[in-house]
Amino acid sequence: MDRNRRAELLARADADDVRQLAEAFLSHRQVATELDIIAPPEVGMVMMQVREPVCKERFHLGEVVVTRAEVAVGGARGWAMRAGTDRETTLAAALLDACAEHDSALGSQVDDLCVETKARLDRARHQEWTELRSTAVSFEELD
Repeated sequence: MDRNRRAELLARADADDVRQLAEAFLSHRQVATELDIIAPPEVGMVMMQVREPVCKERFHLGEVVVTRAEVAVGGARGWAMRAGTDRETTLAAALLDACAEHDSALGSQVDDLCVETKARLDRARHQEWTELRSTAVSFEELD
């Protein structure tokens, strides 16, 4: 999985799932002994940019609260940023990113979590559009 896509999906993954997988990884002796926290979880603000759906133009919506963290496992760096102030989950997501870069076996478990997250997001989006579809207005053209 592309690293940017993995970071995007880890940012939206279920917090409990992220923490549980990180805890499982910490039970591996190699991960636990080679873990180095480069930047501890830090809460801050970033400017949220969105794309307007009709003309596809980008604009700044406003600032949002995020938490970011960076770690290394065996020299492989991992980074995460998640919306909100959940420091523990953000640190866990950074650990998962580093483990995915460090070890292919661990990486496949992280990829599985990302695939599950994408499926959940797709279902939620489909459900939302299904609900919105009933509010569509149809216009008839008069001659």
